[in-house]
Amino acid sequence: MAYVISLMFLVISTVWAGFYFSKNPEKARLFAKKVFAGNIALFVAILVFAVIGLFPTNVFAEGTTQAAVTDTNNNLGLGLVGAALATGLAAIGAGVGVGMVGAASVGAISEKPELLGKTLIYVGLAEGIAIYGLIVTIMILGRI
Repeated sequence: MAYVISLMFLVISTVWAGFYFSKNPEKARLFAKKVFAGNIALFVAILVFAVIGLFPTNVFAEGTTQAAVTDTNNNLGLGLVGAALATGLAAIGAGVGVGMVGAASVGAISEKPELLGKTLIYVGLAEGIAIYGLIVTIMILGRI
């Protein structure tokens, strides 16, 4: 129930912010800059914690009886980071591609409506980049 209430609050606040900022475009620009700066700061903080998490945490005193100590946590962490990068960068690339192709296709369709089928093929090809990223991620996770 809390999930539904929080989701409804998010939807209502988004609609309210849309109406409010459509009336005040200068405030919208300042708010967007603050949100962007906050997102960058949060991303940097998460990145720092992720890099710290990649270092092995096992410390062994010299002279222990263990002949060989294998630490797979570091390899697991690097594999997960690689899988996340494959998915994330492919999704960003697909978003950029779909944005560019979609804008051009809307312009072409407005002039010649019969080009709709051809432009959908190009948008689908741009979306395929994200599928390739998911396939690479599945392959990486299968090797971990």
